[in-house]
Amino acid sequence: MRRSFSRCSRISARPDGTPFVLIVARVSARNWSRVYPVCVAMAALLIALDDSSSESSEGPWLVAYLAAMRVFVFDLLPYAEHLDHLKDGKELPWPLPRRHFKPEVAVRTYAEHLEAWEAMDRLGYDGVGFNEHHTSPYGLMNSPNLLAAAAAQRTQRLKLLVYGNLLPLHDPLRLAEELAMLDCMSNGRIVSGFARGIPREHNVFNVSLADSRARFEEAWEIIRRAWTEEVFSYEGRFWSYRDVAIWPRPVQTPHPPVWVPVTGSKETIEWAGRHNVPITPGLAPIRGLREDIIRYYERCLAQHGHRLTPDHLIIQASTYVADSKARAVREAAPYLLYFNQTLFSHGNISEAALQRDAGYLSSASFDYVRPENLPAVSGARERFRGMTMADVEREAEQWPWGTPDEVVERIIAAADHAGAATVLVNMNRGAMPQEMFLEQVHQFGNKVLPALRSHTVAAR
Repeated sequence: MRRSFSRCSRISARPDGTPFVLIVARVSARNWSRVYPVCVAMAALLIALDDSSSESSEGPWLVAYLAAMRVFVFDLLPYAEHLDHLKDGKELPWPLPRRHFKPEVAVRTYAEHLEAWEAMDRLGYDGVGFNEHHTSPYGLMNSPNLLAAAAAQRTQRLKLLVYGNLLPLHDPLRLAEELAMLDCMSNGRIVSGFARGIPREHNVFNVSLADSRARFEEAWEIIRRAWTEEVFSYEGRFWSYRDVAIWPRPVQTPHPPVWVPVTGSKETIEWAGRHNVPITPGLAPIRGLREDIIRYYERCLAQHGHRLTPDHLIIQASTYVADSKARAVREAAPYLLYFNQTLFSHGNISEAALQRDAGYLSSASFDYVRPENLPAVSGARERFRGMTMADVEREAEQWPWGTPDEVVERIIAAADHAGAATVLVNMNRGAMPQEMFLEQVHQFGNKVLPALRSHTVAAR
């Protein structure tokens, strides 16, 4: 079993021991011999660049953080039958009635994705992730904890990223217990993501959009205390408990790693900075917005005494491996178009202006975003529903679609630019046939994954 851990190299530039350079590298044991010379070279460079070292008898600590890349697959579990024939004009009916549901398709959807996760486990992917959504064929992941439980029994080493439970909608003590159970069932393989959810879910569960943020923060405090305190009591605005000590407890201490997806709202970034929680900076691979999010996140971390490292950032990438860019577009584009045109906005308010009016976002949520990047957080439904093949062909020039070398180059360039050590890969957004999905899992696993996992990312 592969072990990942931090190693430190303290390197002295002078006989008197000043200045010291601390290189922190999160690499596997087998990669340390390769990374150590890089640490030495970086230390020498940092010392050379540090003007103050020659004037100080004590010298500063210079810290460089290196991390070997990790690759997770983010799986939306779309309903395995295309439903365009049900569309009325531009969109599917909302709500989508029972008569359109085929149990055999749902059974096949779960079986096929479990098969794919087993293949990822064998091929050496670092993890698989799934999130929570409701009442839509967009994805059959109503309970990501059930998916994690099934995956825990079908895999041996794959990290299981629950990305994430929607905190405003659920009893947080119940979530704390379930996630502790999952960490035990998987022998410490859970990565626990938390999110607020989209307006569709709040409406279905009759939870006020205006209360979403407060419910999220209160739920997190309860979960954290349930995981870490011997016995706790809590009196809150939404939930109250007395004299609670959960059993079982998580395997990982003090608790499973926590990540949070960030679509752009500054309040989520501030929460992550306050709690030193890693983020996915923008769920769409839009470089300008990602830069703005990371810049603001770094500032928020620093305000609370934390330092941004490559392990704080998880970038997303939609990938497709083929023998050419043209073939990748020809084969993958129909499924991407189905996702964007039909599934993504089904029954949901995606426009930022409408979310602001409903109290889900504040008037200041995007005031840190540069003006030229504001369209990326507008959430205009027509941008997705109106996507064309010509749009895909144009944008795919910048995507990790194409030959293995092209895919590797694009992902590494994005990771290095962001300073992100983890990539969250999406291979199947639009209900691909199982043979096609598995082919991508194997092509990426055999021809792309080794190059990514041998790459080391330095802090920005």
